[in-house]
Amino acid sequence: MFFPPAPAGALRDRTEAGVRLAERLARYRDEHPVVLALPRGGVPVAFEIARRLQAPLDVLIVRKIGAPMNPEYGLGALVEDGTRYLDERRVREAGYTVHDLDRTITTELEEVRRRAREYRRSLPPLDIRGRCVILVDDGVATGGTLRAAIRSVRSRQPRRVVVTLGVCPRDTLRDLQAEADEVIAIVVPEVFFAVGEWYSRFDQVSDAEVLRLLDRVPRPPAGSG
Repeated sequence: MFFPPAPAGALRDRTEAGVRLAERLARYRDEHPVVLALPRGGVPVAFEIARRLQAPLDVLIVRKIGAPMNPEYGLGALVEDGTRYLDERRVREAGYTVHDLDRTITTELEEVRRRAREYRRSLPPLDIRGRCVILVDDGVATGGTLRAAIRSVRSRQPRRVVVTLGVCPRDTLRDLQAEADEVIAIVVPEVFFAVGEWYSRFDQVSDAEVLRLLDRVPRPPAGSG
């Protein structure tokens, strides 16, 4: 995807976003947080955070629920554990009912679970009960995927949920603050068109890169959280 030259104050790349977010998250180091990345773009950001906080890193697979006749038109999002968020207003305006989305949701759930197995190599998710969870993405537009992610994480009974983002529009930031304990974003534009416009370099992240970065962060033994 092509974007014109990034605006003043934009991030150089996802690594810079992770480094700068880690600086703002340093106060959580002593809480021994768990870092959860939304693949694929959130993984390079989360890697820098996990490395600097000496925290375990895992993925949380979230996938957009698109309109049946127009998959690019997002109506909500779905998480690997089955948690879903639907924007009922958008569903109605697109001329659908929730029941109309059943087949799409089933298909997307199969895909997110397949990706979860691939990225974790069939290991179980990290135990986050009672932990401070840092949820990471490179950026969001409307925040639908993160709303689903936050609700999924809450169901696993963490002590705190901190959402961290490279880029987040101001109105979306306010919406997410109502669902997370804290939301931290490096770039918070008033005028927003796409996440990629706020990065000087915004290359697509491959599955191979996701796996390489996950392998570089030691994973706690099973059962230790």
